[in-house]
Amino acid sequence: MPHNSTIPFDQHSPGRGALSNAAGRFERHSRRYEGDGWDEPGPEAGAQRVLRTQTTLEVPRRVITYNRSPDLPFDRSINPYRGCEHGCVYCFARPSHAWLGLSAGLDFETRLVARPEAPARLRDELRHRAYTPQTIAIGTNTDPYQPIEKTHEVTREVLKVLRDFRHPVGIVTKGALIERDIDILQELARDGLVRVGISVTTLDAGLARRLEPRAPSPKRRLATIRALSEAGIPVRIMTSPLIPGLTDHELEALLAAGRDAGAVAASWIMLRLPMEVAPLFKEWLAEHYPHRAGRVMGHIRDMHGGKDYDDRWGQRMRGTGPYAEIIARRFDTAVRRLGLDRTLPALRTDLFRAPGQMGDQLSLF
Repeated sequence: MPHNSTIPFDQHSPGRGALSNAAGRFERHSRRYEGDGWDEPGPEAGAQRVLRTQTTLEVPRRVITYNRSPDLPFDRSINPYRGCEHGCVYCFARPSHAWLGLSAGLDFETRLVARPEAPARLRDELRHRAYTPQTIAIGTNTDPYQPIEKTHEVTREVLKVLRDFRHPVGIVTKGALIERDIDILQELARDGLVRVGISVTTLDAGLARRLEPRAPSPKRRLATIRALSEAGIPVRIMTSPLIPGLTDHELEALLAAGRDAGAVAASWIMLRLPMEVAPLFKEWLAEHYPHRAGRVMGHIRDMHGGKDYDDRWGQRMRGTGPYAEIIARRFDTAVRRLGLDRTLPALRTDLFRAPGQMGDQLSLF
């Protein structure tokens, strides 16, 4: 059942990242929503309509997703939610909403799917006798600590399962709600079973509000790095994505702010514009930064062989050419100077074990 109802239509809505809601790429027909006069806001409400978030529930058959991507540091992941209310206009996960028959635009950030049965499914998968533990990544597609996690707590319950199995986990988020789970994360950290990445794309609060309208402010994310670090949880600052001509000049300042907040490592990824993301981002640029649009897209195309995006392994995350090389050298120089270039020990897999459950045969010894 929907958590809230909404009637989406193609109009810029306050607090949302995308400016449009084109039909998904698998749909045969395009959609256009026209008001009939009954639900249009009066003069006192202003000219813009607020789109409400709705959440439906899904019962997954499996929750661990495996990949063989040679440029990813993990081979399995879990996504507690589909879609993300943070509304980051650049989000490379937006095209995944097409598999639900929904738009990568406003649908992605207003029509969400929660998976409350995920913890139970995960428990079953980890108990399978053929399962071999390796680090599970959470937050690689949509944010596990987006606002609906406060209501559904799917991420927290997944972490409880991983703690019970003493299973290694890596988490990526922008959400300050992760601080709620410090109790579980501390238990995992004591055994070398967890690492957290906090994404901070800019220190400019105004730009962040336009770019990532419902994510915590940059200042709040740095406070989250500090809270986790002080609790003994290893954190890296992720300066991702870097947007050429818009945020890349902040690279060194972002890394320094992360280090000062307690981050022990750092990473970066260049802006990626796969499939529907490219037109959404260009539309956003034209609306908010028209004087920079040509420069931004020019740099992006220079790094991707004249295209908006190149999906080849090893190139999709960083790009190629002089501009990409300059960014890489700046990053390497900065992390060495700041002491963020250390190699962290691998998360442990030797502690993995299935906890006892009703009906298990007890050992004689």
